[in-house]
Amino acid sequence: MLAKQTPLTKQMLSELLRASSSKPKQLKKIHAVVIRTGFSEKNSLLTQLLENLVLVGDMCYARQLFDEMHKPRIFLWNTLFKGYVRNQLPFESVLLYKKMRDLGVRPDEFTYPFVVKAISQLGVLSCGFALHAHVVKNGFECLGIVATELVMMYMKFGELSSAEFLFDSMQVKDLVAWNAFIAVCVQTGNSAIALEYFNKMCADAVQFDSFTVVSMLSACGQLGSLEIGEEIYDRARKEEIDCNIIVENARLDMHLKCGSTEAARVLFDEMKQRNVVSWSTMIVGYAMNGDSREALALFTMMQNEGLRPNYVTFLGVLSACSHAGLVNEGKRYFSLMVRSNDKNIEPRKEHYACMVDLLGRSGLLKEAYDFIKKMPVEPDTGIWGALLGACAVHRDMILGQKVADVLVDTAPDIGSYHVLLSNIYAAAGKWDCVDKVRSKMRKLGTKKVAAYSSVEFDGKIHFFNRGDISHPQSKAIYEKLDEILKKIRNMGYVPDTGAVFHDVEIEEKESSLSHHSEKLAIAFGLINGRAGNPIRVMKNLRTCDDCHVFSKFVSRLTSREIIMRDKNRFHHFRNGICSCKEFW
Repeated sequence: MLAKQTPLTKQMLSELLRASSSKPKQLKKIHAVVIRTGFSEKNSLLTQLLENLVLVGDMCYARQLFDEMHKPRIFLWNTLFKGYVRNQLPFESVLLYKKMRDLGVRPDEFTYPFVVKAISQLGVLSCGFALHAHVVKNGFECLGIVATELVMMYMKFGELSSAEFLFDSMQVKDLVAWNAFIAVCVQTGNSAIALEYFNKMCADAVQFDSFTVVSMLSACGQLGSLEIGEEIYDRARKEEIDCNIIVENARLDMHLKCGSTEAARVLFDEMKQRNVVSWSTMIVGYAMNGDSREALALFTMMQNEGLRPNYVTFLGVLSACSHAGLVNEGKRYFSLMVRSNDKNIEPRKEHYACMVDLLGRSGLLKEAYDFIKKMPVEPDTGIWGALLGACAVHRDMILGQKVADVLVDTAPDIGSYHVLLSNIYAAAGKWDCVDKVRSKMRKLGTKKVAAYSSVEFDGKIHFFNRGDISHPQSKAIYEKLDEILKKIRNMGYVPDTGAVFHDVEIEEKESSLSHHSEKLAIAFGLINGRAGNPIRVMKNLRTCDDCHVFSKFVSRLTSREIIMRDKNRFHHFRNGICSCKEFW
């Protein structure tokens, strides 16, 4: 006789679910068994099943299961919200929230953090305002976790004043709230605000941790504030905060973003532990600073040590080839990525943009255009923007106009593309075309990004705009600038007025150029900086040709090294020579 089969119990099914938590197909089979055996009314099993489905990312099946449940508890609603956020499905999350309100289900303190995150992902500010109103109406605005998520949402939307007001209004701010706010400031490019709030945090006697240190080192890297960053790191060591490999990698990245490549290499060589992030950071940093040969040599060393590179590593390698005009090497490395079966180094849009930049910088504009047309992925504005930048460098009006038309159609609100096209026309003396581009910008409501430069001195960041007179030392800065200009003119410096407005007299053109933000920052550095120390200038946009020439003359005149980081790369000016070797 056949042995009688042991009936499945709720505990057995629960154990099966636990064992199959990462296997989507198996979970569906268990669900079928649950229904057949009559356990579908047992919400505890369905709860476990829903959690597992969310964990493996099968949100369609998870939603189907949820919709079949009878009066699901708030925990299950929150589980589904969490899954939608984790899987980047914000619209579905918003629709679920609407259904929740329509059914009269009251949210709890764990609901709103997920829904706020979903709104952040969705990127619709009006929805954010509406949700904030719901939070207040339901009495959750005072909860730290909810308020923190709202602050982060406003930061991601660029609503700085709202974010700061809300954060400052929080009655209780624990370390998690401080870390979240400072981190999102850095992530959204508001590092000066991050530094300001770090100082407030310390003034409030809140003990920071390694997460804070990583954010602050990243902030200092963005700002070019090497001195402040090193002070924070030294303080962390003194207070015995765990300076793990993540902290050490952030410190390495900070040095490289401040143009301190030699010190960064010493740190890299002395690291007790190095991972792929350490190697990639160093390779990308060398490339950004124009040390392409060092970047490629380090990549070879990394391979010899048996470490597998990732997509960031190859981004650094291709960038190194681009900055040095190593076309054949760049093609070889890119081909290596394409032929590889390793998904970790499969070319992404950033790699395609690097290849376009490499070909474009080298004057191979038609080849770069053909490369874009044959790409297996849809080119984005970053890829077309790289080609337009190359057209500006090589003054190719015809291709530049064609590329600009694509960019204006896809991203009409990004002023930098209009400005690049305008510069191409200006360099060719086509002032009627310049006027048309500027007229179109006015019609579309497109605005230029305001240029600014910053320089660190005595633990503070000093910002300068073109023609700035707001700085307390403005009088001395302009006097120093006039003194320098007179001296370098005698050395052969001639202002490059080619791209300045055509309807302006030559004296006004030269005056306009002489008041560019990077020139003011350099003058400030010469007045205040210690003799022998490099002057580090950070520029938010690409530096202009005239300021590049000016910096070379000043470095020769003063025997001071000037390290300038613009939007695209570093320029190290020493004794009248730039590290870019005029290939930029």
